[in-house]
Amino acid sequence: MALVDLFHVKKQYDLKLLLNDVDFHLSEGERVAIVGPNGCGKSTLMKIITGEEEPTEGKRVVDRSVQIEMLSQQPHFAPHLNVKEAIESELTALKAAKERYDALSVQIAEDFDNKKLLAELEEVGAYLDHHNAWSLDDKIERVMQEFKLKAYEDRLVVSLSGGEQRRVALASLILKKPDVLLLDEPTNHLDVYMVEFLEEILLKEKFTLLFISHDRHFIDTIATQVVEVDNQELISYKGGYRAYLSQKEARMKALQKQHENLLKLLQHEEEWLSKSVRAREKRNQGRKARVFELREQAKKNPTLIRKMQVELEREKRSWKGEKGLSKRKMLFEIEHLHYTIGDKLLIKDLSTRILQRDKIGIVGVNGAGKSTLLKLLLGRIKPDSGIIKKGDFSIGYFDQHREMLNDEHTLIETFCPDGGDHVNVQGRHMHVYAYLKSFLFPEEYLTKKIGQLSGGEKNRVALALLFTKNVECLILDEPTNDLDIQTITILEEKLIAFPGAVLFVSHDRYFIDKIASKLLIFKGNGIVEESFQTYTEYLEIEKEIKELTYLEKEIKSSSPSEEKKEQYKKPKKKTKLSYKEQKALEELPSQIEALEAEINAINRCLADPECYGKEGLTELGNKLAELEKVYEEKSEMYLELLELEEELQALNG
Repeated sequence: MALVDLFHVKKQYDLKLLLNDVDFHLSEGERVAIVGPNGCGKSTLMKIITGEEEPTEGKRVVDRSVQIEMLSQQPHFAPHLNVKEAIESELTALKAAKERYDALSVQIAEDFDNKKLLAELEEVGAYLDHHNAWSLDDKIERVMQEFKLKAYEDRLVVSLSGGEQRRVALASLILKKPDVLLLDEPTNHLDVYMVEFLEEILLKEKFTLLFISHDRHFIDTIATQVVEVDNQELISYKGGYRAYLSQKEARMKALQKQHENLLKLLQHEEEWLSKSVRAREKRNQGRKARVFELREQAKKNPTLIRKMQVELEREKRSWKGEKGLSKRKMLFEIEHLHYTIGDKLLIKDLSTRILQRDKIGIVGVNGAGKSTLLKLLLGRIKPDSGIIKKGDFSIGYFDQHREMLNDEHTLIETFCPDGGDHVNVQGRHMHVYAYLKSFLFPEEYLTKKIGQLSGGEKNRVALALLFTKNVECLILDEPTNDLDIQTITILEEKLIAFPGAVLFVSHDRYFIDKIASKLLIFKGNGIVEESFQTYTEYLEIEKEIKELTYLEKEIKSSSPSEEKKEQYKKPKKKTKLSYKEQKALEELPSQIEALEAEINAINRCLADPECYGKEGLTELGNKLAELEKVYEEKSEMYLELLELEEELQALNG
């Protein structure tokens, strides 16, 4: 069933056309990823779907009963709410529905034949089923734990950082479970474990979802469909990110074939036009116009095909740096490094070496000390103890604050501060426009001031500037944040080709797998592990170990301890049952019999449509489960007392 429909939608801001005659349909249960370069219209499409923006032309069709919610990039909260209150304030409708369901259940127990109450109970039950809101308090606790919000639950939400506030907003939305959930870069400010939890809940709860993301692993795991915004059009591909790449390659090959056929047709028509006097006749003006159309199409196609080829080639390049290198220059030698902030131990006894051409991904949970290690290597902070030996080499550093940029300078001033229009890029002398074009900047941006650019554009400038520096080591802190997928693949291409060492902090699993030949894994409590696996392999093994550890604990907890076994072996010192035990032994048989009668009556009702129609299936199921649990407990107690009585009789002769 379609929940959202867009028909022939066009969206234009002044002279800038973003969407041109596009159709879009979102059905229940679909999870659609929107991809495309920054500024192509992805966020605008989402705003049209929510109704926040009106299309310039075309029609949006959404049933009034469909609840659409969107994760804001900058959520707003009432200043007096703490974290837990902020989450709960978004769930008042669900809590009210649960309270109403409980009240109706009590009323129906006293008035079985009230059809109006039964109908309302069924409706409220279906609403709670859809939102999976039966045990809301437990779910709130789990989401706060998984999103690392539990420690802040009593803090005013407005006192948190922007990233933490977005986690609070995201927690509220996934608990609320609207009919259609829209997420704009949901994995920003989440570590890899939070992203895995988000993936789990989105899949388990069967969300209908529309999302923008540059996290290709997240897209591959979650998306049932990828929609690319390209040249003001929407192009749809079934499946996740890898399926999108495969289908895009097939589309490119089909376009190449079409272009070859077009050229043959154009050649034939051009010959007719150049030789035929009849082309001047009025009735042949249509055919003549068609020749001009074919010419224009023939000019456009190679550009489109070449663009697709470049994007696909970037994705298919080798996923690792050079291997088998020997006698590499030592850059850093770290010995027994310790570092704490306040009472928090971030790095404990770390010893490692960083060599020329190493590609090292620094990964782990938020707040574990990853960025701190970068600052220690840069010499911006000093360790509590231990040694960092640094060789004679230069470093290029990129962080989210883009400290190397001056908002008052234009792009040409930034890249050519001493005048001229050429830059040196790892030994190549290039025109600044040709170089910036490789980072997706059009020529007119050369005279734009840095301060006029968006956050993503500033990141692109900072990264482009980094590769013009003559350095032997790049240190990057979250380089993929605010970048679109096209720019990330350009960055990957540059990093793979970079002849020096690369150390980077990232939560982007796809990016880490593609670049890193070694991992430094921050486990928390100062523990840092080294691994030469891909990050995906490491996470899968870590998950399996956790599951095995959990199973082992379950088995141990279900088996009697050695101490208890010894107790069982000892003869009972008691000579007779206590008063309470004797009384229970006498009363339990009649209680068990009454429970059996109730359970049988409910089972008969569940087999009779007329009966369960009156009683309500959900209510009967809940009641049956409760009675069976009590029956098991009382039966177990009765058998234990009988056994104890027999043992005491045997001991007393």
